Amino acid sequence: MTLYPTMKYRKENRVCSNKGFTLIELLVVMVILGLLVGLIGLNVFKRLGESKQKAARVQIAMFGDALDAFRLSVGRYPTTAEGLEALYKNPGIPGWDGPYLSKNVPPDPWGRPYIYSCPGEHGDYDLESLGADGQEGGKGENADIASWQQ
Repeated sequence: MTLYPTMKYRKENRVCSNKGFTLIELLVVMVILGLLVGLIGLNVFKRLGESKQKAARVQIAMFGDALDAFRLSVGRYPTTAEGLEALYKNPGIPGWDGPYLSKNVPPDPWGRPYIYSCPGEHGDYDLESLGADGQEGGKGENADIASWQQ
């Protein structure tokens, strides 16, 4: 036993470096992460709704430009029956010089079709998206986005 007295001393007095996290430390970290996700998540979802509204406004403005180009070529806006599809595919109209859109008409940012009517109640044509809730009226993300509001 006296051959290696230093080994015995080292084993008994060394500091244990394999110490892990305690349950309380893990809970504190999880609470902090939960608070951060909650605070940041609310702002991200709020911005997501605002960005969808902006995208709908941009698309309605783009459709408005295409509708004006259609009117210049044909002499009128597409009827309600012809719809926005007349901007991409010729429905057999003389003077049609399209396509006026580079792609087929996409749905609104919430996945529903835009509502188009010609003649419109608010102008030559009405074009609108009913917002996140898909119903008329609403506030915030549920608000309607319409061509006559632009």
